[in-house]
Amino acid sequence: VKSEGPKLVPFFKATCVYFVLWLPTSSPSWFSALIKCLPIFCLWVFLLAHGINFLVSHRSASRILAGLIFSAVGDAFLIWQEQGYFIHGLLMFGITHILYSSAFGMKPLDLKAGLLMGVVSSSCYAFLYSYLSGPFTYLVAVYIALIGFMGWRAVAGVQLCNDLWTWTKLSACVGAMLFMVSDLTIALNEFCFPVPYSRFIIMATYYAAQMLIALSAVETRDEEDFRKRS
Repeated sequence: VKSEGPKLVPFFKATCVYFVLWLPTSSPSWFSALIKCLPIFCLWVFLLAHGINFLVSHRSASRILAGLIFSAVGDAFLIWQEQGYFIHGLLMFGITHILYSSAFGMKPLDLKAGLLMGVVSSSCYAFLYSYLSGPFTYLVAVYIALIGFMGWRAVAGVQLCNDLWTWTKLSACVGAMLFMVSDLTIALNEFCFPVPYSRFIIMATYYAAQMLIALSAVETRDEEDFRKRS
C-alpha cells in the first residue's frame, strides 16, 4: 500500500479540485466535464505508471483500465443528462461493469455470495420498479443486473474464511460496494425522490470506488514481486 500511495497523489488532488470548485450542474460545459473526469484521468495515469508491458501481459489490469476509460466517457455524458444523454451514460457504465466483472474473473465461484447479491439487486429493482416508465423499465433492470454481477465477482474474490484474501481483492470488494451505493443514490434521486446531499454522496462514493478498483489491478504485480524476493 505504501508503494502505491504516492502514485495516487494526483488523483487525490484532482478529487479535491472537483469538490472545491463544485461547479453547478445547471450549466453543463466542457470545463465541467473536464473537472469531473480529471480524477478518472489520474487513475489512467496511475495504471499506466506500472508500465505498458504490465498492462499488456495482465488482462485483468488492462480490462480495469478499459473500464476506467468507459467510465470517463460515461461521466462526460452525465454532465449533459438533462439534455437527453442519461441513457448514453448508463450504457457506458454498463460496459464498465462488464469489463470490471471480466477483470475480477469467475474463480472462486462462491454461489452463496452470488445468491446474496442477487437478492440485494432484485430488492433494489423491486423498489425502483413502480417509479420507472418507458425504456427505463428494462434499461435499469439490465444495469442493476450488470452491477450486481460485478459486485458478486468482487465479493467472491475475498475468501476471508480460507485466509486466501489479499489487500487488493479486499480493495476490489469495497470498491464494488461503494460503486453500488453511488449508483443506487443516483437511481433514487433520479427516479424516486430527492436525496439530501445526493451529489456529494454520489461523487464521494464513486471516486472512492474507482480508486479502490484501480488499486486492485496491481495485485498480479505484487504477487510477482513477492515471488522474486522469495
